[in-house]
Amino acid sequence: DVQLVESGGGSVQEGGSLRLSCVASGYIDTSGCMSWFRQAPGKEREGVAAVYFGGGYTDYHDSVKGRFTISRVNAKNTLYLQINRLKPEDAGVYYCAAYPGPVIRPLRVYEYNYWGRGTQVTVS
Repeated sequence: DVQLVESGGGSVQEGGSLRLSCVASGYIDTSGCMSWFRQAPGKEREGVAAVYFGGGYTDYHDSVKGRFTISRVNAKNTLYLQINRLKPEDAGVYYCAAYPGPVIRPLRVYEYNYWGRGTQVTVS
């Protein structure tokens, strides 16, 4: 089974930067997809960035393009999200998600069957 553990969240001033990490244990197929989602209080969980684990294909929510960068280090089974120029609307709990195969809509919640517990990002 796959387990995902996020870290790196915290409180950052508007305009600041943060790097989130997600360590995956267990088998993830190289054709699989891993993504970052976020959820603000009272709002639905939304996909912000996705990467196909093996191929390096990436996809981003329009609101984060140019500010967020998703990357992965296969040898470490680790997924990263570099967040720059933080805005108040970026605040929320950030979740790592994985699916051991290709997906059609990589920023949709229903595509994933493995989830981490999340890490909180606060923008002050």
